[in-house]
Amino acid sequence: MMTVRKDSGIVPDVTVLAKGRSWFPRATSKPQTRLRLFCFPYAGGDALAIFRKWSEILPSAVEVCPVQIPGRGTRVSEAPIANLASIVKAIGEAIPSYLDKPFAFFGHSMGAMISFELARLLRRERGIEPCHLFVSGRKAPQVPCLDPPTYNLSEPEFLQELQRINGTPKEALENLELMRLLLPVLQADFQLCQTYHYTEERPLSCPITVLGGLGDETTREDLEAWRVQTRNLCSLHLLAGDHFFIKTAQKELLALISIHLARILSAPGMGLSARFSTLPVSQS
Repeated sequence: MMTVRKDSGIVPDVTVLAKGRSWFPRATSKPQTRLRLFCFPYAGGDALAIFRKWSEILPSAVEVCPVQIPGRGTRVSEAPIANLASIVKAIGEAIPSYLDKPFAFFGHSMGAMISFELARLLRRERGIEPCHLFVSGRKAPQVPCLDPPTYNLSEPEFLQELQRINGTPKEALENLELMRLLLPVLQADFQLCQTYHYTEERPLSCPITVLGGLGDETTREDLEAWRVQTRNLCSLHLLAGDHFFIKTAQKELLALISIHLARILSAPGMGLSARFSTLPVSQS
């Protein structure tokens, strides 16, 4: 059950807010916003492009906040970050000024890992959690990866791997000049994912919605394993498509997310006057 905290203890700081704009370029202070949905991209993805149209479909009271990772899009001049703990720490330092409203996380593939670890970091350091966690296209973090790493492959081999997982447009793969610009970001993102080490902590208190593709290599069993990461409800939805069903089944995906968000918005304590809302965090 959600509870309302009338005083979150979060006071926006101008310096921190300015720093955060590079991570959350779409975050605003619109009075009609009742919940922020922070969206974390897959490897190599430009969050502003991936989640560009989501706000047109999700409930109007939800502000979609793409999380822009260094090395791509508006941050293309910045060096990519190849370590998950480092990127979570950086986001954790930038996000507090944007937690003046209830918030939820959505992450696909790499983004699912980042959002999960960020949720745990916020619990450890601030005693708060998102009111909902959507994890998409990613097996549970405690499930070991048995596949050999690919981030350190030679350029031709790495390009073959990109073609195999069907995550990069064919025309981009055939443009060698373009791919040479993209490869450092993609390899850093793959390294971030493939060198991740899970550390056991107590389960989260927020509900988790798990989303997967029927044609994805990630098995149903590995998706269902997310259940142990929450003390709350955990639901699994499988959609048509491969690993990138987030693109091909976007209509169905957003319909499911809308249903969950509508339930959150209609919950007690989520009125327009609520300054901050989160799930109570048990210390047990």
